Amino acid sequence: MPDLTSGATADQPVFDVLGRSSARRERELALADGLRLVQWRNHGGRMDYQRPGHHTLSVYLQGGHSTHLIETPRETGHPGCHCILPAEHESRWNVAGPLRFVHLYLSADAWADRIVRLLDAEPRAITLEQRIFGEDAVLAAWAQGVASRDWLDPAERLRIDTLSHAALDHLVLQAARPRQRERAEREGRAQGGLSGAARRRVLAFVDAQLDSADLSLPRLAAEAHLSEFHFARMFRVSMGCSVHDWVAARRLDRARALLRETALPLADIAAACGYAGASHLSRHVKTATGATPGEFRRAR
Repeated sequence: MPDLTSGATADQPVFDVLGRSSARRERELALADGLRLVQWRNHGGRMDYQRPGHHTLSVYLQGGHSTHLIETPRETGHPGCHCILPAEHESRWNVAGPLRFVHLYLSADAWADRIVRLLDAEPRAITLEQRIFGEDAVLAAWAQGVASRDWLDPAERLRIDTLSHAALDHLVLQAARPRQRERAEREGRAQGGLSGAARRRVLAFVDAQLDSADLSLPRLAAEAHLSEFHFARMFRVSMGCSVHDWVAARRLDRARALLRETALPLADIAAACGYAGASHLSRHVKTATGATPGEFRRAR
Protein backbone atom coordinates (compact mmCIF):
# COMPACT_ATOMS: atom_id res chain seq x y z
CA MET A 1 0.00 0.00 0.00
CA PRO A 2 1.29 3.51 -0.69
CA ASP A 3 2.06 5.79 2.26
CA LEU A 4 -0.61 8.46 2.09
CA THR A 5 0.33 10.32 5.25
CA SER A 6 3.41 12.22 4.16
CA GLY A 7 3.46 15.53 5.96
CA ALA A 8 1.24 14.32 8.81
CA THR A 9 2.37 15.74 12.15
CA ALA A 10 1.49 15.33 15.80
CA ASP A 11 -1.71 16.98 17.00
CA GLN A 12 -3.31 16.59 13.57
CA PRO A 13 -7.05 15.84 13.79
CA VAL A 14 -8.19 12.43 12.57
CA PHE A 15 -10.47 14.21 10.10
CA ASP A 16 -7.49 15.97 8.49
CA VAL A 17 -5.41 12.80 8.29
CA LEU A 18 -8.25 11.02 6.49
CA GLY A 19 -8.78 14.04 4.23
CA ARG A 20 -5.15 13.77 3.07
CA SER A 21 -5.50 10.06 2.30
CA SER A 22 -7.49 8.09 -0.24
CA ALA A 23 -10.53 8.19 2.08
CA ARG A 24 -13.51 10.11 0.76
CA ARG A 25 -16.03 11.98 2.88
CA GLU A 26 -19.56 10.96 1.89
CA ARG A 27 -21.46 13.33 4.21
CA GLU A 28 -20.98 15.39 7.31
CA LEU A 29 -23.16 16.79 10.07
CA ALA A 30 -22.50 19.23 12.92
CA LEU A 31 -24.30 18.19 16.11
CA ALA A 32 -25.02 19.90 19.42
CA ASP A 33 -22.25 20.51 21.95
CA GLY A 34 -19.61 20.76 19.25
CA LEU A 35 -19.90 17.12 18.12
CA ARG A 36 -19.14 16.27 14.49
CA LEU A 37 -20.45 13.25 12.60
CA VAL A 38 -18.85 12.14 9.31
CA GLN A 39 -19.46 9.16 7.07
CA TRP A 40 -16.40 7.98 5.15
CA ARG A 41 -15.47 5.42 2.52
CA ASN A 42 -11.98 4.15 1.81
CA HIS A 43 -10.42 1.71 -0.62
CA GLY A 44 -6.97 1.34 0.90
CA GLY A 45 -3.91 3.13 2.17
CA ARG A 46 -1.87 3.93 5.23
CA MET A 47 -3.00 6.25 8.06
CA ASP A 48 -0.93 7.39 11.03
CA TYR A 49 -2.68 9.17 13.91
CA GLN A 50 -0.55 11.05 16.42
CA ARG A 51 -2.26 12.79 19.34
CA PRO A 52 -5.18 14.17 17.31
CA GLY A 53 -6.40 16.41 20.14
CA HIS A 54 -9.98 15.10 20.10
CA HIS A 55 -11.72 11.80 20.80
CA THR A 56 -13.03 9.65 17.94
CA LEU A 57 -15.68 6.94 17.99
CA SER A 58 -15.52 4.86 14.80
CA VAL A 59 -17.94 2.13 13.74
CA TYR A 60 -17.59 0.08 10.55
CA LEU A 61 -20.64 -0.08 8.31
CA GLN A 62 -19.19 -2.21 5.48
CA GLY A 63 -15.92 -4.07 4.95
CA GLY A 64 -12.88 -3.85 7.21
CA HIS A 65 -11.92 -7.52 6.97
CA SER A 66 -8.38 -6.65 5.86
CA THR A 67 -7.92 -3.44 7.85
CA HIS A 68 -5.57 -3.65 10.83
CA LEU A 69 -3.04 -1.88 13.01
CA ILE A 70 0.49 -2.18 11.64
CA GLU A 71 1.61 -3.84 14.88
CA THR A 72 -1.17 -6.46 14.93
CA PRO A 73 -1.84 -7.58 11.34
CA ARG A 74 -3.83 -10.64 12.39
CA GLU A 75 -6.46 -8.58 14.22
CA THR A 76 -8.81 -7.15 11.61
CA GLY A 77 -12.14 -5.38 11.54
CA HIS A 78 -15.59 -6.25 10.29
CA PRO A 79 -19.01 -4.58 9.91
CA GLY A 80 -20.44 -3.54 13.28
CA CYS A 81 -17.15 -3.43 15.17
CA HIS A 82 -16.01 -0.15 16.71
CA CYS A 83 -12.79 1.63 17.56
CA ILE A 84 -12.29 4.29 20.23
CA LEU A 85 -9.36 6.62 19.59
CA PRO A 86 -8.71 8.97 22.55
CA ALA A 87 -7.30 12.45 22.03
CA GLU A 88 -3.78 11.47 23.10
CA HIS A 89 -3.56 8.11 21.33
CA GLU A 90 -1.10 7.18 18.58
CA SER A 91 -1.75 4.45 16.03
CA ARG A 92 -0.62 3.30 12.59
CA TRP A 93 -3.12 1.68 10.24
CA ASN A 94 -3.10 -0.36 7.08
CA VAL A 95 -6.48 -0.03 5.33
CA ALA A 96 -7.62 -2.44 2.65
CA GLY A 97 -11.00 -1.66 1.17
CA PRO A 98 -13.63 -1.27 0.24
CA LEU A 99 -14.51 0.11 3.66
CA ARG A 100 -17.33 2.38 4.83
CA PHE A 101 -17.52 3.75 8.37
CA VAL A 102 -18.88 6.57 10.51
CA HIS A 103 -16.81 8.76 12.80
CA LEU A 104 -18.12 10.78 15.71
CA TYR A 105 -15.64 13.41 16.89
CA LEU A 106 -15.88 15.04 20.31
CA SER A 107 -13.72 17.31 22.38
CA ALA A 108 -12.37 16.71 25.87
CA ASP A 109 -14.82 19.37 27.09
CA ALA A 110 -17.80 17.45 25.69
CA TRP A 111 -16.57 14.29 27.43
CA ALA A 112 -16.10 16.13 30.73
CA ASP A 113 -19.58 17.63 30.55
CA ARG A 114 -21.14 14.18 30.23
CA ILE A 115 -19.18 12.78 33.15
CA VAL A 116 -20.42 15.54 35.44
CA ARG A 117 -24.02 15.34 34.27
CA LEU A 118 -24.30 11.56 34.34
CA LEU A 119 -22.04 10.60 37.23
CA ASP A 120 -21.44 13.77 39.26
CA ALA A 121 -17.77 12.81 39.15
CA GLU A 122 -14.49 14.60 38.65
CA PRO A 123 -14.10 14.63 34.82
CA ARG A 124 -10.58 13.26 34.95
CA ALA A 125 -11.88 10.34 36.96
CA ILE A 126 -13.41 8.71 33.90
CA THR A 127 -10.96 8.33 31.05
CA LEU A 128 -11.81 7.25 27.52
CA GLU A 129 -9.54 4.31 26.81
CA GLN A 130 -8.40 3.12 23.41
CA ARG A 131 -10.32 0.19 22.00
CA ILE A 132 -9.68 -1.51 18.67
CA PHE A 133 -12.32 -3.66 16.94
CA GLY A 134 -14.57 -3.80 19.97
CA GLU A 135 -17.99 -5.45 20.02
CA ASP A 136 -20.95 -3.50 21.35
CA ALA A 137 -24.52 -3.97 20.13
CA VAL A 138 -25.55 -0.48 21.27
CA LEU A 139 -22.81 1.25 19.28
CA ALA A 140 -23.39 -0.96 16.24
CA ALA A 141 -27.11 -0.09 16.31
CA TRP A 142 -26.25 3.60 16.68
CA ALA A 143 -24.06 3.52 13.57
CA GLN A 144 -26.68 1.74 11.49
CA GLY A 145 -29.34 4.09 12.80
CA VAL A 146 -27.54 7.30 11.85
CA ALA A 147 -26.33 5.88 8.53
CA SER A 148 -29.88 4.98 7.47
CA ARG A 149 -31.23 8.52 7.94
CA ASP A 150 -31.41 11.54 5.66
CA TRP A 151 -28.78 13.95 6.95
CA LEU A 152 -30.28 16.84 4.96
CA ASP A 153 -33.71 16.65 6.61
CA PRO A 154 -33.93 18.95 9.70
CA ALA A 155 -36.14 16.51 11.60
CA GLU A 156 -33.80 13.63 10.83
CA ARG A 157 -30.77 15.70 11.85
CA LEU A 158 -32.31 16.22 15.26
CA ARG A 159 -33.00 12.51 15.58
CA ILE A 160 -29.37 11.78 14.66
CA ASP A 161 -28.31 14.28 17.32
CA THR A 162 -30.36 12.47 19.94
CA LEU A 163 -29.02 9.05 18.94
CA SER A 164 -25.42 10.26 18.96
CA HIS A 165 -25.66 11.85 22.39
CA ALA A 166 -27.20 8.65 23.72
CA ALA A 167 -24.26 6.68 22.27
CA LEU A 168 -21.83 8.94 24.12
CA ASP A 169 -23.77 8.52 27.35
CA HIS A 170 -23.39 4.78 26.84
CA LEU A 171 -19.62 5.20 26.53
CA VAL A 172 -19.46 7.24 29.74
CA LEU A 173 -21.36 4.61 31.70
CA GLN A 174 -19.13 1.89 30.27
CA ALA A 175 -16.00 3.81 31.23
CA ALA A 176 -17.08 4.39 34.84
CA ARG A 177 -14.87 2.41 37.19
CA PRO A 178 -15.14 3.14 40.93
CA ARG A 179 -11.46 2.59 41.75
CA GLN A 180 -10.33 4.63 38.77
CA ARG A 181 -12.69 7.44 39.77
CA GLU A 182 -11.41 7.46 43.35
CA ARG A 183 -7.78 7.54 42.21
CA ALA A 184 -8.37 10.40 39.78
CA GLU A 185 -10.26 12.38 42.39
CA ARG A 186 -7.30 12.05 44.76
CA GLU A 187 -4.93 13.13 41.99
CA GLY A 188 -7.20 16.04 41.12
CA ARG A 189 -7.07 17.34 44.68
CA ALA A 190 -3.29 16.93 44.76
CA GLN A 191 -2.90 18.86 41.51
CA GLY A 192 -5.10 21.75 42.56
CA GLY A 193 -8.59 20.93 41.31
CA LEU A 194 -11.76 21.88 43.15
CA SER A 195 -12.73 19.72 46.06
CA GLY A 196 -15.78 17.53 45.52
CA ALA A 197 -17.88 19.66 47.87
CA ALA A 198 -16.86 22.94 46.19
CA ARG A 199 -17.45 21.52 42.72
CA ARG A 200 -20.92 20.28 43.60
CA ARG A 201 -21.78 23.57 45.30
CA VAL A 202 -20.71 25.69 42.32
CA LEU A 203 -22.37 23.50 39.70
CA ALA A 204 -25.62 23.41 41.66
CA PHE A 205 -25.49 27.21 42.00
CA VAL A 206 -25.01 27.60 38.25
CA ASP A 207 -28.02 25.41 37.47
CA ALA A 208 -30.16 27.24 40.04
CA GLN A 209 -29.22 30.69 38.71
CA LEU A 210 -29.27 30.20 34.93
CA ASP A 211 -32.02 32.81 34.64
CA SER A 212 -29.82 35.34 36.41
CA ALA A 213 -27.27 37.68 34.90
CA ASP A 214 -25.09 37.24 37.98
CA LEU A 215 -23.14 34.15 36.99
CA SER A 216 -19.90 36.05 36.83
CA LEU A 217 -16.48 34.75 37.77
CA PRO A 218 -16.43 36.80 41.02
CA ARG A 219 -19.84 35.45 42.08
CA LEU A 220 -18.92 31.82 41.43
CA ALA A 221 -15.52 32.23 43.06
CA ALA A 222 -17.29 33.53 46.17
CA GLU A 223 -19.54 30.47 46.15
CA ALA A 224 -16.42 28.29 46.21
CA HIS A 225 -14.78 30.51 48.86
CA LEU A 226 -11.75 31.10 46.62
CA SER A 227 -10.08 34.06 44.96
CA GLU A 228 -11.05 34.66 41.33
CA PHE A 229 -7.60 33.70 40.10
CA HIS A 230 -7.44 30.41 42.00
CA PHE A 231 -11.06 29.54 41.28
CA ALA A 232 -10.65 30.01 37.51
CA ARG A 233 -7.54 27.84 37.47
CA MET A 234 -8.98 25.14 39.72
CA PHE A 235 -12.27 25.06 37.81
CA ARG A 236 -10.42 24.43 34.55
CA VAL A 237 -8.31 21.71 36.17
CA SER A 238 -11.42 19.94 37.46
CA MET A 239 -13.81 20.49 34.56
CA GLY A 240 -11.50 20.73 31.57
CA CYS A 241 -13.06 23.99 30.37
CA SER A 242 -13.45 27.63 31.41
CA VAL A 243 -16.19 28.87 33.70
CA HIS A 244 -17.68 30.84 30.81
CA ASP A 245 -17.84 27.78 28.54
CA TRP A 246 -19.50 25.72 31.26
CA VAL A 247 -22.19 28.32 31.95
CA ALA A 248 -22.86 28.73 28.22
CA ALA A 249 -23.28 24.97 27.80
CA ARG A 250 -25.69 24.74 30.74
CA ARG A 251 -27.80 27.63 29.38
CA LEU A 252 -28.08 25.85 26.06
CA ASP A 253 -28.95 22.52 27.71
CA ARG A 254 -31.83 24.15 29.58
CA ALA A 255 -33.06 25.94 26.46
CA ARG A 256 -33.17 22.68 24.50
CA ALA A 257 -35.02 20.95 27.35
CA LEU A 258 -37.64 23.70 27.52
CA LEU A 259 -38.09 23.63 23.75
CA ARG A 260 -38.60 19.87 23.87
CA GLU A 261 -40.83 19.66 26.91
CA THR A 262 -42.89 22.87 27.03
CA ALA A 263 -44.90 25.20 24.82
CA LEU A 264 -43.44 28.34 26.40
CA PRO A 265 -42.91 31.33 24.09
CA LEU A 266 -39.31 31.88 23.01
CA ALA A 267 -39.08 35.08 25.03
CA ASP A 268 -39.97 33.17 28.22
CA ILE A 269 -37.46 30.43 27.45
CA ALA A 270 -34.79 33.05 26.79
CA ALA A 271 -35.50 34.67 30.16
CA ALA A 272 -35.43 31.33 31.97
CA CYS A 273 -32.02 30.54 30.51
CA GLY A 274 -30.34 33.91 30.91
CA TYR A 275 -30.39 34.98 27.26
CA ALA A 276 -30.92 38.62 26.36
CA GLY A 277 -34.02 37.86 24.31
CA ALA A 278 -35.65 35.54 21.77
CA SER A 279 -33.24 36.49 18.98
CA HIS A 280 -30.25 35.85 21.23
CA LEU A 281 -31.68 32.44 22.12
CA SER A 282 -32.36 31.65 18.45
CA ARG A 283 -28.79 32.39 17.43
CA HIS A 284 -27.36 30.05 20.05
CA VAL A 285 -29.79 27.22 19.28
CA LYS A 286 -29.18 27.56 15.54
CA THR A 287 -25.40 27.50 16.03
CA ALA A 288 -25.52 24.44 18.29
CA THR A 289 -28.11 22.30 16.50
CA GLY A 290 -28.30 23.60 12.94
CA ALA A 291 -32.03 24.24 13.40
CA THR A 292 -34.06 27.23 14.51
CA PRO A 293 -35.95 26.91 17.82
CA GLY A 294 -39.17 26.38 15.86
CA GLU A 295 -37.65 23.60 13.76
CA PHE A 296 -36.11 22.02 16.84
CA ARG A 297 -39.45 22.07 18.67
CA ARG A 298 -41.46 20.69 15.76
CA ALA A 299 -39.02 17.85 15.18
CA ARG A 300 -39.08 16.85 18.83
